[in-house]
Amino acid sequence: MIDANSPIAFQGAAGANSDMACHAVFPGRASLPCRTFEETFEAVYSGRAGLAMIPIENSSAGRVADIHHLLPESGLHIIGEYFHPVRHQLLAPKGASLETLKAVRSHEQAVAQCKRFLRQRGLQSLIHADTAAAAREVAELNDPSQGAIASALAAEIYDLDILATDIEDAEQNTTRFLVMAPEPLDPEMSDGPAITTFVFRVRSVPAALYKALGGFATNGVNITKLESYIIDSAFTVAQFYADIEGHPEDRLVRLALEELGFFSREVKILGVYPASPFRLEKEKALRVPC
Repeated sequence: MIDANSPIAFQGAAGANSDMACHAVFPGRASLPCRTFEETFEAVYSGRAGLAMIPIENSSAGRVADIHHLLPESGLHIIGEYFHPVRHQLLAPKGASLETLKAVRSHEQAVAQCKRFLRQRGLQSLIHADTAAAAREVAELNDPSQGAIASALAAEIYDLDILATDIEDAEQNTTRFLVMAPEPLDPEMSDGPAITTFVFRVRSVPAALYKALGGFATNGVNITKLESYIIDSAFTVAQFYADIEGHPEDRLVRLALEELGFFSREVKILGVYPASPFRLEKEKALRVPC
């Protein structure tokens, strides 16, 4: 049983987008800043936090580096997803201006999401561990040539001026977060649309991936995300991360997973959880009336 009063761990400093996601999903609940993703997972595993809020991908910059390697080994289970609209602000110390600014510090994802803005203004980008920590460092430096890309909340926390608002390149800039817990959620099929997330490795035989995934096509199970990454130093073993629509107890999903297991190895379900309303609304909007 998860303690409803226990904090939610996230990677970053106070005021980071992950911190904002924590408060958006669990308003009124304390959040726990952690230096790294490993520390974030450990905080939940050790009981210092009840949940973890983990960014996994962004609509503009793609997947968050290293997170797919860490999820299967975290010892935690995915119990929810949240799509967070990301609005980046250009922050600087009091008295600074766009004319005095020469360099901007932020997380690599934030820099990637604002690269057109930075390029047009000739600003050097300096990669930082996270957006809010970059804002904190800029406040400590108090140098009018140094700015940060971070949230409006970070500007308030670290007493910085906002020189430019909503500087992200894409108007619909969204980050998908996973909510993780020590125990699986195990929702009922009757609870509504579900997402199942798992990892697997294919056997070293020709067309193994094609055969492994064939069951999802023949059973009409939609794969919403599929990514591969190398897990050995010899570059011979690839692990795949996948999200599918549906519950493992659904007959068609069960048949697809059985066929996956026949042609692959080490299938590990990371979580079965409710599909976000954001996902359902987007899918509904894409449907074209007959």
